[in-house]
Amino acid sequence: MELKIIDNKLTVCKVADISTIDLAAEFYFIGKTDEELSLVCRTSDTPSETIERDDGWKGFRIQGILDFSLIGILSKLSGILAEHEIGIFAVSTYNTDYILVKEENYERAIEALVHEGYTIV
Repeated sequence: MELKIIDNKLTVCKVADISTIDLAAEFYFIGKTDEELSLVCRTSDTPSETIERDDGWKGFRIQGILDFSLIGILSKLSGILAEHEIGIFAVSTYNTDYILVKEENYERAIEALVHEGYTIV
């Protein structure tokens, strides 16, 4: 399985209002529940006013479109990283999954996944 590196520094944050998010930005995820409005975006695109913010994330995505019948892909990846004591922030889209790790763990994460047979592109 191939994992594609995302060549941006990323930020995970909470915002008060969707109007502060640059919806024309090239890369972002928005999650809204009855309790919060979360945003994952390039650090350079982070709104100036956030409720909370955590910088220093890097990520990769599973290449290709994942069929909903596929089971355990994210579980396997997160398990490998957990065995190496690397925490993750996972985001899923309709097509695929994204895994973010803190910058200081990024190289170790890549090494662990390559060792387990994943191809990094």
